[in-house]
Amino acid sequence: MRKRQVVFGMLGTQLDAGTGPGRWQKWRPTVALGMHEDFVPDRIELLLDERRFGRLATQVREDLALAAPEMAVQVHDTYMADPWEFEGVYACLHDFLAGYAFQPEEEDYYIHITTGTHVSQICWFLLAESRHFPGRLLQTSPPRKQTAHDPGTYAVIDLDLSRYDHIAQRFARQQLQDRELLKGGIATRNVAFNRMIEQIEIVATRSRAPMLLTGPTGAGKSQLAKRVFELKKLKHQLPGRFVEVNCATLRGDGAMSTLFGHTKGAYTGAASDRAGLLRSADKGLLFLDEIGELGQDEQAMLLRALEEKRFLPVGSDREVESDFQLIAGTNRDLQQAVREGRFREDLLARLNLWTYRLPSLAQRSEDIEPNLDFELERWSREQHERVRFNVEARARYLAFATSPEAVWRGNFRDLGASLMRLATLARAGRIQTEGVDEEIARLRAQWSGGDAPSLLDTLLGEDAGALDRFDRVQLEEVVRVCAAARSLSAAGRELFAVSRTQRASTNDADRLRKYLARFGLDWDTIRRSGGPGD
Repeated sequence: MRKRQVVFGMLGTQLDAGTGPGRWQKWRPTVALGMHEDFVPDRIELLLDERRFGRLATQVREDLALAAPEMAVQVHDTYMADPWEFEGVYACLHDFLAGYAFQPEEEDYYIHITTGTHVSQICWFLLAESRHFPGRLLQTSPPRKQTAHDPGTYAVIDLDLSRYDHIAQRFARQQLQDRELLKGGIATRNVAFNRMIEQIEIVATRSRAPMLLTGPTGAGKSQLAKRVFELKKLKHQLPGRFVEVNCATLRGDGAMSTLFGHTKGAYTGAASDRAGLLRSADKGLLFLDEIGELGQDEQAMLLRALEEKRFLPVGSDREVESDFQLIAGTNRDLQQAVREGRFREDLLARLNLWTYRLPSLAQRSEDIEPNLDFELERWSREQHERVRFNVEARARYLAFATSPEAVWRGNFRDLGASLMRLATLARAGRIQTEGVDEEIARLRAQWSGGDAPSLLDTLLGEDAGALDRFDRVQLEEVVRVCAAARSLSAAGRELFAVSRTQRASTNDADRLRKYLARFGLDWDTIRRSGGPGD
């Protein structure tokens, strides 16, 4: 059974106008809808302001009746206070469609986007793309030469992108390229890290809200912030600059001046006006690393600048403006800093919408190999000299680098420095086993500091330093028992030997598993660190 063809459209107050016999020499898009031989709608739903354009609508209806007697025309009195005001036009069309009784089983629908203002055309497009309108777009065009009763041409546009494999593939490729940009072109393998990058790519392109990057020193917070800026710059979202400052370097009166600027004579030594970093980042991205080191006064000023985009430079009684996007970085526990009164709770709430914790290098051991290749390639490019491992040396270095013994306290900074030393000392562009053995010895000495790291330090890396003394003492005992036990259940039975007798039912393994998860640990990780296993 053939479905009825229904076209929705706005009356063209200029294009559809015409009186007298000469009007048939002119192309009128709404009237032309009834003149195509291979596409004649069964009904036209015509939207217009009858108070202003009722006479024109009557003429158009009469001409459609002559051109296509079988076609019905339904007129809808649609008032728009300002046809060029986006929000009002969208609301008007949205409400009209919401109240219309669509019958998609019996009718096919089209939106005639040739008539109406550009604003209404955009709104029709959005409503069709979001499926508020269950149909397709219809674009008509005039004939090359104006002749009587020539309807011109038409084209149907389907916005269902799932039907366009090449377009869908192009979008998918672009998304992958954006994620590769955020990863610096490194083929990372860590599942959790890659999943985090996927979400950051979405957030970076859709949101201007602040972002908080946490994690140990050297985990790559600064590099990731720069890549977020590069991605947003590539998409024409940030025309301004990337401005970076380590808040740990800001001290005393100079902190306010560095961030918010000052006026000439604001204090001794202020010989001229200073814009400050916030104003330098206008229309760009400001990265405040180690934001937990900011003083209380600076935190209060930063909060106001984030919320109102306005602030007072030091020594000035006139506010200035800066519309910047903020990414903050920290290796501290800001929640703990709030409890201790060292960090403002309202500022943390403002920063905490998009928070991502970058794992340490030891927690991403599978990413050491691709980063090794990346760092050597970068060194070779900068020094114009190709350097490579021989097979045995590469295997030996990776075996050590991915073992529990390699704590990588400085994370990627340690790895980058290690590979730079190896490349610099390599002879004839080849890193040999002798050089690897020397570097391993150097790293062991660097990390030990005279004392071998505890098993807990090995497992948690720099995160171990964030533990309260109470938690550390308790966790060290739990890890010791787990490392010596034959299984997770055996460790649980030993650790909960007293309390388990007071329970009707026990699941020691599950109880222990949940405890370890609080600190980002699991049985397999501890077992790989030296326990006897099952």
